[in-house]
Amino acid sequence: MLFLVLPSLAHGMPVPVQDGWEYRWGDSPFSESGVPEWTQTAEPERWSAIGFPSNPPGRKGRENVWYRVALPDGEFQSPVLYIYSVDIIFEVYLDGDKIYHYGTFDEQGKGRFEGWPWHAIPLPEGYESKTIYFRVFSDYTDIGLWGEVSLMDKPELVLYVLGNSMESLVVAGFSSLIALLALVFAALQTEKKSFFSIALFTLASSVMLVSESQASLLMWYEPLLWDYLAAGSYYMVPVAMALLLEQWLANNRPWLINLVWKVHLIYLLGAIGLALAGAVDLSSTFPPFDALFLGSLLVFGGVATLRFRHLQREQQILMLAYGVFSLFLIADMAVAHSILPWGRVPVSYGMLLFSMTVVAISLWHYAGTQQALKRMNLSLEQKVAERTARAESLARREQVRVRMLTFENEKSRILGDVIADLQDCLGLGQAFLLLARMMPELCSPLRGAFYRRVSDDRYERASDWGIGSKSRSMPLVLDATTGLPSPTHMPTRFRADRKSGDGEVTDAPMCFWINVESAGEGIVTEGILLLERDSALNTGEGEYGSARLFASLEQSIQRVAITLSSIALREELQKFSYEDALTGLKNRRYFDQLFKHECLVAQRKELPLSLLVLDIDHFKRFNDSHGHEAGDRALQLVASVLQSQFRESDIVCRYGGEEFVVIMPGALMADARERAVDFCDAIRAENVVYRGETLGHLTMSVGIASWPEYVEEPSQLLNFADQALYRAKEQGRDRVEYYSDSDNQHRTLGV
Repeated sequence: MLFLVLPSLAHGMPVPVQDGWEYRWGDSPFSESGVPEWTQTAEPERWSAIGFPSNPPGRKGRENVWYRVALPDGEFQSPVLYIYSVDIIFEVYLDGDKIYHYGTFDEQGKGRFEGWPWHAIPLPEGYESKTIYFRVFSDYTDIGLWGEVSLMDKPELVLYVLGNSMESLVVAGFSSLIALLALVFAALQTEKKSFFSIALFTLASSVMLVSESQASLLMWYEPLLWDYLAAGSYYMVPVAMALLLEQWLANNRPWLINLVWKVHLIYLLGAIGLALAGAVDLSSTFPPFDALFLGSLLVFGGVATLRFRHLQREQQILMLAYGVFSLFLIADMAVAHSILPWGRVPVSYGMLLFSMTVVAISLWHYAGTQQALKRMNLSLEQKVAERTARAESLARREQVRVRMLTFENEKSRILGDVIADLQDCLGLGQAFLLLARMMPELCSPLRGAFYRRVSDDRYERASDWGIGSKSRSMPLVLDATTGLPSPTHMPTRFRADRKSGDGEVTDAPMCFWINVESAGEGIVTEGILLLERDSALNTGEGEYGSARLFASLEQSIQRVAITLSSIALREELQKFSYEDALTGLKNRRYFDQLFKHECLVAQRKELPLSLLVLDIDHFKRFNDSHGHEAGDRALQLVASVLQSQFRESDIVCRYGGEEFVVIMPGALMADARERAVDFCDAIRAENVVYRGETLGHLTMSVGIASWPEYVEEPSQLLNFADQALYRAKEQGRDRVEYYSDSDNQHRTLGV
């Protein structure tokens, strides 16, 4: 039913592209804009007709060829051009635009083999009746498109591929099951080596069927990997065939068969090895193998014919199935090398016949009930033993749980004391001194070392317990430039005899990072804790005790990190809490520290940042005319208007004297300009009143710089805004100017 129903569902209504193909040897020159010139000029005299775009006459060693064809009409929702395969890499152009490529062309128009996948080339709207061009490179025996070329809808293509591959996939699955059964029989009947050969043959054939099926690319789109699997399994088939024939003819000393499988095994290892090393392309290994395999099949046929009467009945049946499968392989070779016209050779049918033959013979010989009863008894005994062991394991695990609860309660008490002492620390320096002293008690019974960051890429050992001063796994200094130990993850088994992948015993310590978050630097790894993996960690029932202990330690480190982060933030808040006594604004020290922080945040989050520098015009003249107390009142008035005109998210600071700065996070130049002009209008409308006397209004000069619109680095904002301010002064004051990098000049925005 699968064979009959699924292919009928998969086959939609593809439109074959068969007529009107033309070819042209060589490679097209490209224009300065990268458009192939051959796609822009018709030049019918230089193109030759061909029935199908593959292997044109007169190749003479040439490796580049172009094909073209006018696309037929079709009613498709999402049209794609389906191509079964191409030798070897190619590009597709429509209307001079490259719409698809597979492989990479170098400057000489060549490239390396990258696999034999099928291709689904998406076509744009209005493709009908347009000429599509194919640029092809191949150093293989074939050059050009291969198999079939059809137009169809993209959703139908998946069903089409599945339908074409379903037979191979089902047969491959069935053959894999046969291989598994043969391996089981080989283990039970060690004196009969033929079972191993049958398993090798069926497994290699099933891998070959899956790898060569079109559906393999739907499972995992790695064409070259599938081609390597197909090549390896294909090259293994004659090895398995020769081994089985050699075992059947062991009494006749078949030295020729022995030589055949050894030669094929050497070719398999050599071809795959050289292809993986890059010495040859995988594609170039197929033609020599096909010739070698064809010769081997003739040898197999000759030897089997001469010794056929001496074989047992089941061996004769398997040999006939071998022969049918070999005929399918020969037909597939002939199609691959263009000896026969292209068509889908049902190699899977030959494999299915062989697999069914193996099943029939296996059922015939091993249908006795004695072995089944024996296996059943063994299975029951094993299940009883497993359940008993599971019950004992649960009992031991409960004992471990009780011990671990006691251990965790004690560690929780110690951790509470550590957190309380940390919260009393005034800064990170004092906090890390406390941690260095308390870590041995917090981490016992495990031995280890605690490291503190002393520079951007250097961590020094602050304390250690239970280890030597020259421990190789826990050195005195950790260098971040050469790589820090990676944090350990759970669950895993901590055993003294734990092996690594290469079989060596690993003694790498557990690693915990203490990450501290601050406003200025973000998340920084300030400390590293290394703990040895030793028998003390196996507190009872192996993995369970290890996991509980690890989880307890990890939670403790996380709580310590959170506490340290609060200390770091508290320190930074203390550093930033500076105000100007006269105006109530933040002072220059606060600005210097916060401006650097805002620059880092803007770069990290890729948000705009604007900076305004403001100066009271003729403030010295105002002071000389009305006195310094009146000048202080004027400064307070400017500060009040600044706070009312700018957003709560903007940072307003008194930079010094009559100069102010405003940091506007997330603001573009247009936003900053609008705020600055509104502020200048507002300050011009306010009168300075001192001791009941109106002293007139003030005017302001403003310079603006914005990142990333006109400034390359946020750190340059202050310098460029200051330059814009000086420009405003030179242009007569009472104006707003901004710095533009487009012509390296200031721009006047408003007066």
